[in-house]
Formats: sequence, C-alpha cells, structure tokens
Amino acid sequence: MDVKASLKPVEMTKKVAKIATLYDPRVWKEKGLWWTMGLFIVTYVVVVLVLGVIWSRSPPMFDVRDNALTMVGGEENRLVTGAYTTAAAIKIGETLLDKPGGYLSNDVTPPGVYLDNIPNWEFGALTELRDLSNSLRNELSRAQSQSLEDKDLQIAQPQFNYNSDSWILPSTESEYGKGIDALQRYLKRLSDPASRDAQFFARADNLVSYLQVVEKRLGNMSQRLSYAVGQEDLNTDLAGDPSARQSTPVPQEASTKTPWGQIDDVFFEARGYTWALMHTLKAMELDFESVLKNKNAQVSLKQIVRKLQATQNPMWSPLILNGTGFGPMSNHSLVMASYISRANAAILDLRRLLQEG
Repeated sequence: MDVKASLKPVEMTKKVAKIATLYDPRVWKEKGLWWTMGLFIVTYVVVVLVLGVIWSRSPPMFDVRDNALTMVGGEENRLVTGAYTTAAAIKIGETLLDKPGGYLSNDVTPPGVYLDNIPNWEFGALTELRDLSNSLRNELSRAQSQSLEDKDLQIAQPQFNYNSDSWILPSTESEYGKGIDALQRYLKRLSDPASRDAQFFARADNLVSYLQVVEKRLGNMSQRLSYAVGQEDLNTDLAGDPSARQSTPVPQEASTKTPWGQIDDVFFEARGYTWALMHTLKAMELDFESVLKNKNAQVSLKQIVRKLQATQNPMWSPLILNGTGFGPMSNHSLVMASYISRANAAILDLRRLLQEG
C-alpha cells in the first residue's frame, strides 16, 4: 500500500479546514478584518456620494470668441467666416465628453449609474449639437442644393446621431470622438487660406433654416415643461385649414401631465439644450455679422441670447420644485418654460425679419 497516497486526503482536509477558518467571523474580529471592511465600505460610499455631487454640476459657460481663437492656433487672420460656429460645435462636443465625470449617459457603475440630472442635461446639449451638425452638413457648408457635401461633415453628422447610451463595442464616447475629430478637420481646412474645398456660407436663408429647427425644439420643450402642473388642451392640429386631415382621430380635448418622476428630467434636458443653443447663437452672431447688420437684426439676436442666459441661472434648490401656478411654492419648470417661450417668440420675430426685412 502506498503510504503517500493514503495521506493525501488527510492533507487536503487540513488545507480546507485552514481556509475555512479565514472566513470565521471570530477570526476576522481578532484580526481586525471586520473593522477594515467597514472602513472600506464607509469610505467607498462617501467617495461615491461626493463624486455624485461634483459630477451633477452643470458645466460653465465659455467665451465663443476666445474658444475659436484657441482652436485656430491663436491667429486672428484664421478666424474666417464659419470658424466661430464650427469651433462652438467642437467645444460643445468636447464638453459632453470631458466635463467632470466624463460622459455619464452610458455609465453602468456608481456614481454615474444612479445620476439622472446630468445625463438628461447631456441629451439636451446633444440634441442641439445634432441639429447644428445637420445644418452644417446640409445648409451652411453648401452653396446650392446641387452642390457637393463637405467630406468631413459627412462623417461628423451621422457620428453624433449614434446611440447616446452605448457603453461598449463601440462606446458612445468613441463614436462622438470621431465626430469631433471630423469637425476639427473641417475647421482646419476652413481656416486654411490655401484650402478651397471647405466653405461656410453665411447667408440669411441658411440662418433662417437653422432657426426654423430651433423654433420647433423650443416650442416642444416649453410645452413639456408646462405639463409639469398638468394642462387641459383643445386639439388645434388641423386649425386654419378646413380640408386638412390626419391619419388617426384624436379627442377634441385632452389632459396632459408630466409624471412626477420625470419633471426634473425634462427640466435638465431643457437646461442642457438652451446651454448649447446659447453658445451656438453667440457664435452665429459673429459669423453672420454682415447679414444681421444689413437686416438691422443684431439687437434681436442679442435679446434672444439674453433670454437664454436666464435659463442658466444658478440653482439654489436641491430639488426641482413643482408648486402650483399661483401657490406658495415655486415651480422651476414653469419659470424655465417662461424663459424659453420668450426666447422662442423672439426667434420667430428674428426669422421673419431675416425673410422679409
């Protein structure tokens, strides 16, 4: 009989018993492991909460002129028509990816996974960036409807329309990064005097086309914000055209109210969109300076930017309050809707002035 072979099971049993003692709470207590684990858990929770507070702060505003000058290498002569708007689009994209905490909409670990204010802010800013990149590709960089599309804007526009919450294979950050790189190549060619294949056409009709999209976005956000307190609306979908028809009949009167858990989502989405829009319009004020001056519309655009700046006022409340219209408690959604509605009305006036003035 092999003595060594007979000892193996005994030795294995002793090893298993020794390992098991490591998980005995009495041993942990003696060795201070319980205290160590408790300290680790408390530290982890505190770090996660602190990071959550820091990451939940909205990004600051930036100066569109200084931003454009930095992106063209500090050379004033390279600030050609379109450089301000393109540089603003790049900065908006970079802010989405590089702000504290990075891009949070696709996070699957704490604290990003439980944060919802900034992810909604990101989606609002992303919506404006998508509209701007689409306008750059289809209107602002083309002289006529039959002219060729810019090769880099062909890449940038679809990249920003990639799924906003993909965290792997490929990640949202990598796809949006490719869009930013394409915009940077376009800006480089645009500001290069030796390059002739990149153009930006600052015409009144191009600005009008962009403003038409903005009107619809702001109108939609204003309505969604006002639904925080609920509304009884009459159906005006076919008003003004007796021969108009729609595919599915709807009630003549409908009650709409935003669910309680989505009120802050709508608020921060609107805050993100208006943040990005404000910078875009400031940039367009510089790129379309001659057009606005010719229409005597510079002050109109400045007034729109001022209304949008009010949407970025500091939040002094830890929660988005939803008081009734004339109740004792404030309603942040209605205040935001008021600023957006006034800006939207001013944009409508500006568009008419550009078309008819």
